[in-house]
Amino acid sequence: MIEGDRRFAAFFGLDSSLVTTGLPLENFLDRIHPEDRASVTQDIDAAFSTLRDYAKEYRVGGDGNYRWLMERGRCYASAHGRPLRYAGTVIDVTEQKTTQLRLHESEERYRSLFESIDAGFCIIEMIFDDDGTPSDYRFLEVNPAFERHTGLTDAVGRRVREFAPAHEQHWFDTYGRVALTGESHRFENVAEALDGRWYDVYAFRSGDPDSRRVAVLFNDVSQRRRLELQLRRLNETLETQVAERTAERDRVWRNARDLLAVLDRSGIFRAVNPAWEATLGFRSDEILGKSFLDFLAPEDVERSRDAHAAATNESLSNFENRYRHVDGSFRTIAWQTSVEGDLVYAYGRDVTTERERQEQLAHAQEALRQSQKMEAVGQLTGGVAHDFNNLLTIIRSSVDFLRRPDLPDDRRKRYMDAVSDTVDRAAKLTGQLLAFARRQALKPEVFDVGARLGSVADMLDTVTGARIKVVTQLSSGPCFVRADLSQFETALVNMAVNARDAMDGEGTLTLRLDCSVAMPALRGHVGARGPFAAVSLHDTGSGISAQTLGRIFEPFFTTKEVGRGTGLGLSQVFGFAKQSGGDVAVASEPGQGTTFTLYLPEIEAPEENEPVRGDVADPAADGTGQRVLVVEDNIEVGQFATQILQDLGYDTVWAANAEEALDMLGTDGAGVDVVFSDVVMPGMGGLALAEELRRRLPNLPVVLASGYSHVLAQEGAHGFELLHKPYSAEQLSRILRRVSARGRRVNVG
Repeated sequence: MIEGDRRFAAFFGLDSSLVTTGLPLENFLDRIHPEDRASVTQDIDAAFSTLRDYAKEYRVGGDGNYRWLMERGRCYASAHGRPLRYAGTVIDVTEQKTTQLRLHESEERYRSLFESIDAGFCIIEMIFDDDGTPSDYRFLEVNPAFERHTGLTDAVGRRVREFAPAHEQHWFDTYGRVALTGESHRFENVAEALDGRWYDVYAFRSGDPDSRRVAVLFNDVSQRRRLELQLRRLNETLETQVAERTAERDRVWRNARDLLAVLDRSGIFRAVNPAWEATLGFRSDEILGKSFLDFLAPEDVERSRDAHAAATNESLSNFENRYRHVDGSFRTIAWQTSVEGDLVYAYGRDVTTERERQEQLAHAQEALRQSQKMEAVGQLTGGVAHDFNNLLTIIRSSVDFLRRPDLPDDRRKRYMDAVSDTVDRAAKLTGQLLAFARRQALKPEVFDVGARLGSVADMLDTVTGARIKVVTQLSSGPCFVRADLSQFETALVNMAVNARDAMDGEGTLTLRLDCSVAMPALRGHVGARGPFAAVSLHDTGSGISAQTLGRIFEPFFTTKEVGRGTGLGLSQVFGFAKQSGGDVAVASEPGQGTTFTLYLPEIEAPEENEPVRGDVADPAADGTGQRVLVVEDNIEVGQFATQILQDLGYDTVWAANAEEALDMLGTDGAGVDVVFSDVVMPGMGGLALAEELRRRLPNLPVVLASGYSHVLAQEGAHGFELLHKPYSAEQLSRILRRVSARGRRVNVG
């Protein structure tokens, strides 16, 4: 219970009778500001438990209207040392506290401005000799820009003459007048002791007159002063030439190889030197009185007009433009201009040769890039031709044997399997090429890298052989990424095969997963903080030489014997990593083994209702008479596709392009159950057709098939399903069955 007088009740906005007879502690605490309530309670408890004096500032009131109180008191104990009661006084200190807070805010604003301004700032105080004569100044405070402008460090507490013994006496005298009279002063001066720098200085008294302190705000204007001095000297020379026609003026004006000119603010030439005729072929009488715009290349007129306007407003300008030569050609001139009064003084340098050399260098660099590109294309073409000719040889030979009527069933099956397997190998080769070029249309999905890495590790024994021990080191928790799972597993197998060959079939292959790591800088590209999932494969093989290390991701580059590899495995890893937003690193030393690390962007754990991996295969089944519109511009492919669909039990109709398909479907779908369209076609492509059908006939399923589309590779499938060429009849049947069962349009691209 709390007891108090009427002023205590008034402070807290309480009924005075309650305070007089005894107030519950909770009622008292309810009037204290929520931010102060816990600390008041804690300090009261501490005062009672330790019997120490109590002193506390806190806010009381309500509805946003609070006052500051200062409470001081003491706890009293019984004869047995137990806390008995507390007595204290409360004073309203709202006015003092408000003043204190405002002062603190003002100091914070001053400190923020002091630290952030770009100008140098310092506070100095006068130092007197024993006879009372001012002799020097001491730095009391400097801001961060002070060191940047002056190059002086550790200035606080030291004398000015320690840094600059030969400091201009004019500065000291000026500061003294400011300190003694209180009159501010602004001036520019050069500090010879500070490498001849020019400063724009503003000095004013800081604090009371007895403090003899001066605040100095300054900026380094050395560059501006030097440029102004150079231009002023040139202007003075030109003015002297025009006004006095002295011999010195005539020599400079006439012998200068660069262009000198005087123009008015509207851009009319008032004077030009002989270099104009030597450079552009025009006599001075053909130039004077005309606008500089009359001599410019048409493409440069607007930009040069803006540059001239900027020069007349800013007094200093630098730009380039092309001036017409008397023979009709153009010369590139680099200009520097300045303005004094109503005249513009221009200094121009002919940089035509320099710019032509730069263009020639750019052309040479482009030619070199084109040469390198053609070399890569030649290497790529040769590799593709070699591998595809091998595959076509198998297919051609198998087909020849399959035509024989007396071919036994077991051999017929063997040749049919050979054709099917070879088509799969050709499709894989195409996929590896597109992955390297980052043109493969990926099917990203969310999956746990650790789980998939463990599954791949279990089957690597069949790839690496019994003499290679496969060790797996996984993280303790899940690690999710969004990427093409098939390409991810293919990349792991490609790296494992490379490791197997490097170990000559015997050694240890370690698969390791690290989660939430940063990606280092690789091959001249900056790193990224991530987080990334890092999957590394380390082998105990022979390692890779430094000369070979820089080429291992090139397509068709291989150190293996002829027939043992295409040279596309690691290029697929590289392309997949880049297209998935990551990269692949390699570290190796001859005789010490090799480590490949695949970096993929890590994502948050998926929601409970989001599928982590959804690749449940729909059962393949023949059609039951559904009507399918085939859209294909290639006659042979269109005929073959309709034949396949008819053999599968579908009723088919064929359109040669997207526009024809839209006409056939009309506004009601014309009884078509599914649209099966190619992606790459002349005119409207398959993806545009699918988008249009989504708008017109939202309940009509659309299936798009493509061997390659740069749109799909760059932008993805736009939420539609994807059927890659070459596809099998079973794959086509399965996907048509699935989209028909869904009862809604699905885009596959």
